[in-house]
Amino acid sequence: MAEKKTTVTYTSLRNEVNGGKFRPIYVLHGEEPYYIDALSNLIVERALSEDERDFNLTVYYGDSADVREVIATCKQFPAFAPRRVVVLREAQLVAKQPGGGHKDDLDLFEAYAANPLMSTVLVICHKGGAIKAKAFTDELKKSHEGGAMPGVVMDSPKVRYDRDLRALIANYATSMGCNIDTKSVVMLADFIGNDLARLFGELDKLSILVGDTHAITPELIERNVGISKDYNNFELEDALISHNAAKAYRIIDYYEKNPKNNPVQPTLAMLFGFFSNVLIVQTNRDQSQAALMEATGKASPYRMKKFVEASRSYSKQGVVNIIRYVRECDVKSKGIGSRQDSYALLRELIYKILHS
Repeated sequence: MAEKKTTVTYTSLRNEVNGGKFRPIYVLHGEEPYYIDALSNLIVERALSEDERDFNLTVYYGDSADVREVIATCKQFPAFAPRRVVVLREAQLVAKQPGGGHKDDLDLFEAYAANPLMSTVLVICHKGGAIKAKAFTDELKKSHEGGAMPGVVMDSPKVRYDRDLRALIANYATSMGCNIDTKSVVMLADFIGNDLARLFGELDKLSILVGDTHAITPELIERNVGISKDYNNFELEDALISHNAAKAYRIIDYYEKNPKNNPVQPTLAMLFGFFSNVLIVQTNRDQSQAALMEATGKASPYRMKKFVEASRSYSKQGVVNIIRYVRECDVKSKGIGSRQDSYALLRELIYKILHS
């Protein structure tokens, strides 16, 4: 009976490796380097003890690796250990192999993938995009007979959208047994962005500090990450929606006094994205929640509620003007056509938004 195919994710492979289960071949590819580095490092750490690595760990780099040599190493039996680990890093840099004649010389792994040595764990790290060695990956995706775990291809896509980043934060917190509220998710997403190594590092730290409540809160983030629970882009959104000028200016004053943690560019990006979605809500023909969520690409009903509130608080022409003001501020903040201080520009922008 054919093996049931399941979705391969970083989390599922991480759980396998932590459980002591290793596949003969891992191809880790995509634009997001975090998952590729994290999983390859975890495999080395879990598959071999420190003493075993001296004789059983071989690391190659794509800019100097000979694929045939890598394959020959994979065919060697381990020494004084249950397995050997071979890692090919930066596989996207693998040069054409003399006499290979392949469109992508990673296809030289095709024959090995058909009959891998089960005491070897081969990890191929291909960053910057999808691996193009189709013959190799097609062979790898076939299930191996004899009950052994098959090789695997894991895609590592870049997180591009706010909804995906926020879902990622919430899911990661849940995977660590923690609860996290919406405000905390937005604070981390806005402050750290899609730098996943830093983001998950902060979440790992917070998970240790949650105590018996197992709750990641704005107060915990403020104490341990350096983000103010009262002065952040999340609160700035609320101030602009409610036309609370005093609160909005207090937040900008705080940003100016703490420029290292509150650069102007992420705030401008937030304002542009926010009001662009408000305009979509105002102009969408179908005003049902499902249609608006599809139009804005937002999975969170909470975020949609914010867009709807703002769409009622500002006129359509006012929002069009705001988007133009944000673009002008962005250009000036980069020193184009203005030498004005970036926080003075931001303060002027907030005035224009509140009076649109």
